[in-house]
Amino acid sequence: MADNSFSDGIPSDSLEAAKNASNTEKLADQVMQNPQVLAALQERLDSVSHTPSSYIETLPKAVKRRINALKQLQVKCAHIEAKFYEEVHDLERKYAALYQPLFDKRREFITGDAEPTDAESEWHSENEEEDKLAGDIKNKAVIAEKEAAAAEEPNPKGIPEFWFTIFRNVDMLSELVQEYDEPILKHLQDIKVKFSDPGQPMSFVLEFHFESNDYFTNSVLTKTYKMKSEPDKADPFSFEGPEIVDCDGCTIDWKKGKNVTVKTIKKKQKHKGRGTVRTITKQVPNDSFFNFFSPLKASGDGESLDEDSEFTLASDFEIGHFFRERIVPRAVLYFTGEAIEDDDNKEPSQPSECKQQ
Repeated sequence: MADNSFSDGIPSDSLEAAKNASNTEKLADQVMQNPQVLAALQERLDSVSHTPSSYIETLPKAVKRRINALKQLQVKCAHIEAKFYEEVHDLERKYAALYQPLFDKRREFITGDAEPTDAESEWHSENEEEDKLAGDIKNKAVIAEKEAAAAEEPNPKGIPEFWFTIFRNVDMLSELVQEYDEPILKHLQDIKVKFSDPGQPMSFVLEFHFESNDYFTNSVLTKTYKMKSEPDKADPFSFEGPEIVDCDGCTIDWKKGKNVTVKTIKKKQKHKGRGTVRTITKQVPNDSFFNFFSPLKASGDGESLDEDSEFTLASDFEIGHFFRERIVPRAVLYFTGEAIEDDDNKEPSQPSECKQQ
């Protein structure tokens, strides 16, 4: 049988490779003659060659030296900005004292410890004129019927479940609340924000005030958020204002059998020597809003947190910021839902204070 692996002394696989190379060159020539392909390649090259970093590299040393001087100025600007935010914090503390009497009166109305006067309870709604016109055409019989019904209407003390309703209305908070948390949160009477004293490291404390209940003996649960308002030495240009960098919770003094942050499970355990099986009970962590008061600690030893821990910590910082900036100052509007509608109509944004270091 004839051997077909050679032709005129040249191996057939070499001939095939040469043929493929020739075809590839022809195809490349055809592609490069296509104006659209050439334009796309040129655009790509232009984008690569005109990046800011590549442009800076082409500048003379004298110009680069001046750019470095501008960066020095920028760092000094960042430190001045940090001082600005420190003074803003001082102003927040000052005005918090002015807000507090109004918030104290809010608590009295919510708890029923005080009743608003007619002047204090007067509010002009957007539909007031329509309501007035509708009222003018009602007949006396209907009015009398409604007055009788109003006389029989219950008059509970204060505004029942005020803060619990806010938790239920706000998605960020309702996601944390379990069914067994709800009866506890119905005892929540007030949430306050306290700013750090002058001369102390920047921080704020959330205070959750509870009436006497069957779950824990604390009257107040606290969460402290520590803040930093200074440029990072390693990356000063990233400074955008104060940042929450860590937080501390508090110990909840649960009454016996009422701790919703743990659950008891039963587990069978086999003795290695005797082979006997026994049932043991063990307490394991349980999902609950009240884990909010046992936060994950930010890593302070230079070790990085895993991805899940970083997400948990960042979420915690965001919730603390939301209580401080939105919930506490505008509580009634989150109770009625008006603030939630306003938030939905705004572009989402990430506050600088929620960054995790």
